[in-house]
Amino acid sequence: MSGVAAIGIDAGSTTCKLVAVDRGGAIVSSRLEQTEPRVEVQVQRMLEATRAELGVDGEVPAIATGYGRKLIKDATRNLTEITCHARGVFRDLGRAGTLVDIGGQDSKVIQIGDDGRPVDFMMNDKCAAGTGRFLEYTAARLGVPVEELGGRALSTNQEEAISSTCTVFAESEIISLIARGADPDAILRGLHRSLVGRVVSMVRNVGIVAPLMLSGGVARNEAVRRMIADATAEDVILPRDPQLMGAYGAALLGGTA
Repeated sequence: MSGVAAIGIDAGSTTCKLVAVDRGGAIVSSRLEQTEPRVEVQVQRMLEATRAELGVDGEVPAIATGYGRKLIKDATRNLTEITCHARGVFRDLGRAGTLVDIGGQDSKVIQIGDDGRPVDFMMNDKCAAGTGRFLEYTAARLGVPVEELGGRALSTNQEEAISSTCTVFAESEIISLIARGADPDAILRGLHRSLVGRVVSMVRNVGIVAPLMLSGGVARNEAVRRMIADATAEDVILPRDPQLMGAYGAALLGGTA
């Protein structure tokens, strides 16, 4: 496919994403896999499969982003997640505004300007609280699949407060709540509230420029979206494929679309 302009690679802590775009910036192929221990080997395999699918060679630029971007030897260049997520969401939604990107290892709040570039941002990458890991680690104690977390949290009006902002201490709180016979769904609701509180604090520090947009794997969690909307009194909108926005932005920047 000679119209392929670039391939974007988002080597994240939880998932690896590849997106290929044509010269007009439209997505022509995408791949998403759980991140493996040897991310550089995994990405090489995914790249080869994408190139074979599209009939292109190494002349098509491959732009890497994400925590593992510097490990991707076949990348033409690597770019920051902030830049790539801003560009991808701006192109998908056609709007400037405030982007909240909640990933497995970090969370970011980015003010996107009218040209699709980040104007200001704040990032939490020092602690799992406020990230997808916070929900995954603590909910594992309750034996609830990740894809059911949001629905379970929204299934009850009861809520058990989780006061700790540290994942380790929050897990201790959960153990105590379970021992006291607390409703697991009420615990999950409290976990979501704790995560959202951390994220909304970042949003307020950066400043809200409507609309409020949400990307990353946690964007699929309806409880997180609703609680952010309630806490900020803002509508929260999502791009079509929230998890692909980093790779999409990288591909757009590589193809100068």
